[in-house]
Amino acid sequence: MNGKRILTIQDLSCVGQCSLTVALPVLAHYGLEAAILPTAVLSNHTMFAEWSYLDMSSEIPRIFCNWRKNNIKFSGFLLGYLGKTQIMNLSRRAFAEFSEPGAPVIIDPAFGDNGKLYGGFDMQYVQDMRNLLKCANIILPNLTEATFMLGEEYKTQYDRKYIEDIAQKLHKFTGATVIITGVELDGLIGEVIYKDNGAQYVLLEKVPKFSHGTGDIFSAAFTANYLNGLSLEKSCEIAGKLVADSLKATAEGHDYGVQFEDVLYSHIQK
Repeated sequence: MNGKRILTIQDLSCVGQCSLTVALPVLAHYGLEAAILPTAVLSNHTMFAEWSYLDMSSEIPRIFCNWRKNNIKFSGFLLGYLGKTQIMNLSRRAFAEFSEPGAPVIIDPAFGDNGKLYGGFDMQYVQDMRNLLKCANIILPNLTEATFMLGEEYKTQYDRKYIEDIAQKLHKFTGATVIITGVELDGLIGEVIYKDNGAQYVLLEKVPKFSHGTGDIFSAAFTANYLNGLSLEKSCEIAGKLVADSLKATAEGHDYGVQFEDVLYSHIQK
């Protein structure tokens, strides 16, 4: 353990290999103390046909009260699926009250994919997320989320100019370093990183398989490696490799989540 405690704010899906059930083991694997703030408890994630949802927002102020009494602070923050604007406001309070000096805020907007919003979200949520991203040091949207927040056309066929234009506009609006995930170019897949000095690409082999939860694996692995002192580029590379290896290890038909557990275990053995 490196002594860094990170707070990850996202839902707890009891079944589904996503959100906190992914973030906790991945962050711990890379040596971070993972603290959690569950935004909701779901029977299973919303890509299943049916789900139950227990809103945790009324409990969070009581959690904050006790953290304050115990002088608890965090070395960084990772936000994923939030679900409600009220959770965004509570997240701002967490940044203000429980940050160690210089603690970075990393936000995965987590509201859509493949050109569509996830179930239960609307454009008001997108607008509220746009405003929350101004609190972030690094944001990790996929192309769907980036285009929704900018009101730009979502394309399935694109070139580097299109991607860089989207990233530049989002950087200008938020002031954050922008990492657009899941970018596909030249038969490869990866990220475009955009900051003040322009765009950089981290592209790896594309595994021809789809499964839910890859974004959660990426964001947790990226955040852990970045907080461990690695560069943005190297953190993206390691996280992307973990996603690719986990997809390869996932059985056919197991599309509700990625079977990352054996991959982490094999890394530990090495």
